[in-house]
Amino acid sequence: MANGSPILSASTNLNDFVIATIGSHSALQILKGAKDEGFKTLAICKKGTERVYDKRGYGVADEIITVDAFEDWNDQLEEELIKRNAIIIPHGSFIAYMGHERVQSMKTMYYGTKEILEWESNRTMERQWMEKSGLVLPKIYSDPADIDKPVIVKFHGAGGGFGYFIARTPEQFWEVKNKKHPDNNDYAIQEYIVGVPLYAHYFQSPITGELEIMSFDKRYESNADSIGRIKAADQLAANIHTSYTIVGNIPIVVRESLLPKFLEMGENVVKVSKDITANGKGLFGPFCLECIVTRKLEIFCFEISARIVAGTNPFVEGSPYTALKYDVPMSTGRRIALDIRQAIEGGKLEEILG
Repeated sequence: MANGSPILSASTNLNDFVIATIGSHSALQILKGAKDEGFKTLAICKKGTERVYDKRGYGVADEIITVDAFEDWNDQLEEELIKRNAIIIPHGSFIAYMGHERVQSMKTMYYGTKEILEWESNRTMERQWMEKSGLVLPKIYSDPADIDKPVIVKFHGAGGGFGYFIARTPEQFWEVKNKKHPDNNDYAIQEYIVGVPLYAHYFQSPITGELEIMSFDKRYESNADSIGRIKAADQLAANIHTSYTIVGNIPIVVRESLLPKFLEMGENVVKVSKDITANGKGLFGPFCLECIVTRKLEIFCFEISARIVAGTNPFVEGSPYTALKYDVPMSTGRRIALDIRQAIEGGKLEEILG
């Protein structure tokens, strides 16, 4: 076997494995879900944050490995993980700190398709993926001089919307860009769609072959979601500029008539992902389609997140959608662990490892 111990990786005993992730983003539900499914758990924590995950906090980690910084991922750490027969669960912070190239070279067992991360992280490739999937996309402006309507400017790698801004004209774009981001030229200019931001959380199981909608959320963005409490004259007087930094997540239940369309979108994304990956495994496990729903109920998709997203965090005890399907509280974190457990017990672990 290419990943982990050649002996233990072929085991069908859960006690021979450890579920591991870095202590950030959605680690609490990942590790709790793993414990609920009978796994031992391990959190890789930045020094000073251990108490969130050990018995002083939420007690979701049976073992903790501390590092000075998450970027310090090295061969010694990998050796420790391999020795424990750990299966790494990636999440947003993990991908942000590691990058898809470093993930490709990891020797530790890894849940998911590594190859899909390049399609997620490369803006051009991601748009090709979405177009092939038949999703409705906002217009992209390649030249700021072409701005003829409100646009949102997004910087690549911006953590949780940090630094995003709205512009209505080329002049306004350059005014904000040169003042606040003079040295950052890695951005995308996207048509601003007026509607409800809606994040659809999916799970595609390679074991059952089934696509599930796990939940939906809306992000609470500061100060975009609180600025409306201040009248326009006071905003102008205080020189308040809108910020889209995400500070939390709000659960949403969508109108039932939208569910068939969301299921179709998810199925198309998964189907195309199998065509664009060399090994044909495509996208599996948790993923998210980040959308805007307009007043006419048009669904525009502006991004694919090819792993668990923080918007699933309000659903540690499951969502209204998982309550319809499961007899136990089923978070996305626990659904990952269930997939891994079924793969191990069925001798199909290779099918879920990247």
